[in-house]
Amino acid sequence: MTVGGDLYQFGPFRLDPEAGILYRGAEPTMLGQRAVALLRRLLENAGVPVSKDALVEAAWGGLAVADNNLTVQIAALRRVLAEADAESWIETLPRRGYRYVGPAVVTNAPDASAAARAASAPALPDKPSVAVLPFSNLSGDPEQEYFADGMVDDIITGLARINWLFVIARNSTFTYKGRAVDVKQVGRELGVRYVLEGSVRKAGGSVRVTGQMIDASTGAHVWAERYDRSSDNIFAIQDEIALSAVGAIAPSVRKAEIERVRRKRPDSLDAYDLVLRAQPDVDSGMPEQVTRALALLERAIAREPAYALAHGNAAMCHHCLFLRAGLQEVNRAASIRHARSAIVHGQDDALALTWAGFSIGMDAHDRAAAFAALEAALAISPSSALTYILGSVILGWGGEAERAIEWSEQGLRLSPFDSWAWAAFDAQAMSHLLRGRYDEACRAAYKSVQANPAHSITYVQLTAALAKLGRLDEARAAAARVLELQPAFRYSRQFAGVNCAPALAEALGGALRDAGLPE
Repeated sequence: MTVGGDLYQFGPFRLDPEAGILYRGAEPTMLGQRAVALLRRLLENAGVPVSKDALVEAAWGGLAVADNNLTVQIAALRRVLAEADAESWIETLPRRGYRYVGPAVVTNAPDASAAARAASAPALPDKPSVAVLPFSNLSGDPEQEYFADGMVDDIITGLARINWLFVIARNSTFTYKGRAVDVKQVGRELGVRYVLEGSVRKAGGSVRVTGQMIDASTGAHVWAERYDRSSDNIFAIQDEIALSAVGAIAPSVRKAEIERVRRKRPDSLDAYDLVLRAQPDVDSGMPEQVTRALALLERAIAREPAYALAHGNAAMCHHCLFLRAGLQEVNRAASIRHARSAIVHGQDDALALTWAGFSIGMDAHDRAAAFAALEAALAISPSSALTYILGSVILGWGGEAERAIEWSEQGLRLSPFDSWAWAAFDAQAMSHLLRGRYDEACRAAYKSVQANPAHSITYVQLTAALAKLGRLDEARAAAARVLELQPAFRYSRQFAGVNCAPALAEALGGALRDAGLPE
């Protein structure tokens, strides 16, 4: 079926056959190809009976289809119209067909109404918005459609669980299935900033899935990845890739949003923008930067006192000030206070619960409460890489070495280039060192330093690992870097601040003493 041509205005509705969109005022509803064809044929013949055969011809191109297929499509159209109490506008004529009996239909040429269509396009939501298009099946095997569609369903479901994302429902995005689309046009039609598209190719015993996220306003790539897997268990692969994709997409979108907010005028920033503007400094984990971030976060909280994510980030900032700016009780208390506010106001926000859980675990020394918050975050968003990463740090300092490594590896699998990857490597370094695996500890510590060379604690782990390997000159150089970044560092006070497990404190302490770090 080919759609296009005129627009049809009737009552509060306007049908755009070319785009496959039915507008009620400015609110769009995507319709499938067959629903568009049926409604168009009825509107073209307003007030006149249209036979079942004519409707089947319009929607199915003469294919032999069961009567109930037409009945199902008409019922779906009536459900859409029912939102305006207009379901009765499509009249059933027993044994004959159907007839449109609603308000007069006005037809407009599309060129003349281009401005009207642009004006009625849905506005972008206040938070980042994503549409996941059906993935292309490149296998040449129609039976693989279920795998491609299932992959997209899982990705949509995973993204929809992320509190700060606005995700278009499957029913809207799947109207683009089988159509060559322009990403910018999709963004305009659905009112989203980001569009994810991809493909699936299954050949022999392997499956390749590719995906790319595009900023629909600029055409710039935000994220792209390729997954190659054995096809032994197709459903397990589907779950694994969908989880990995969602885990990698979320931080990529967040980075893109941070860059977008940086370009906005300072006097135009709302609470969400202020949190995004603060995020890179929060992620630094160092006193000067988090102090700068706190000024923005306090403005956000003043505007929205119940903004859980702002409280979560503020808790993290005070945690960093507590550990790396003198272990002042005022910062520890503020960290815990903001963390509790984040939990109270952020029961549906995985990111807020993650920040809060970390502060409760590290600063309140209540690891049971911390993991209650972290596990709640994972129940909301199983693909939250940051939850696993920060959880691994709590486990590492708590001396649960193997579980810390497990959590850190899961976080890195979900988001290999996460801005907090250094913390996962930190957890691995201290855990390997506790287990006497000094080469592995050293490798992990070097990765941590490479990922965040401006963070003092990354060099603490490196200092200890090098000292354990007997490479004291290198260990002393790493120790000097710790004191350069954090002049007041004293390892015994640091260990007390995080309630370090006694066995880990003993293993680290001796090595740090050998390298010349003050106790």
